[in-house]
Amino acid sequence: MKVSVIIPAHNEADCLESTARDLFSTLTTAGIEHELLIIDDHSTDTTQAVLTAVGLEITTLRCVKNLGAPGFGAAVQKGLDQTHGDVVAIYMADGSDQPNDLVHFFRVMQELNVECVFGSRFIAGGHVVDYPFLKLILNRIANTSIRILFGLNYNDITNAFKLYRRDVIEGLKPFLSQHFNMTVELPLKAIVRGYTYAVVPNNWTNRKVGMSKLKIQEMGSRYLFIVLYCLIERWLSRGDYHRRNRPALNHDLTSHRGSFEQADS
Repeated sequence: MKVSVIIPAHNEADCLESTARDLFSTLTTAGIEHELLIIDDHSTDTTQAVLTAVGLEITTLRCVKNLGAPGFGAAVQKGLDQTHGDVVAIYMADGSDQPNDLVHFFRVMQELNVECVFGSRFIAGGHVVDYPFLKLILNRIANTSIRILFGLNYNDITNAFKLYRRDVIEGLKPFLSQHFNMTVELPLKAIVRGYTYAVVPNNWTNRKVGMSKLKIQEMGSRYLFIVLYCLIERWLSRGDYHRRNRPALNHDLTSHRGSFEQADS
């Protein structure tokens, strides 16, 4: 299977080279066929120049400009339309995600034959480094609320770092999110529509350079909109969007121990 790694980037010139090189080296060493698809989301710094230079050395790197409306979700959607892989990963440009975790996600997807792999920074084996305190508190409140509303065991829905089979992405369309609420729309739709998933721990390290693009004061209503949309679909759609005619899994997820967690769907 080929992995398409979508990396939205807005003014990430200071981070992109190391992020791309680390991913390329790790995935190549692991023998995983891949493409690194960096979406330049209306950058005004030297992002494009950095990508041009790095692209001469990293043969699996492609850069696509988001010429439509700006925003993290819009950039992800642009990337999803451009991917060539069998599975798709959403990966942060700032280096907060870890390439070795992506390899682990891929191995879990193969081993368990699930359609999605979701990372959690807040289960055994996962951890965060230098997470801003206010964002951490808001993160835990938001994720706990979502977990209770949907009756989930999964506790890190807002974590962008996830892996999906390509046919899952097609089954989640159309997308509504233009901003960071895309991180909630993708997994919640996947769960509500009945796709199988596993939860594994992952590590997160706060960026060393640059500034976070997530603006807390702008995102509350957008996250709430997506959560309510998915909740209404779950309650009232009568399964109209539920994935159908999928082959049954030939194993019992509960037989796996350690970092694997059974899907709630």
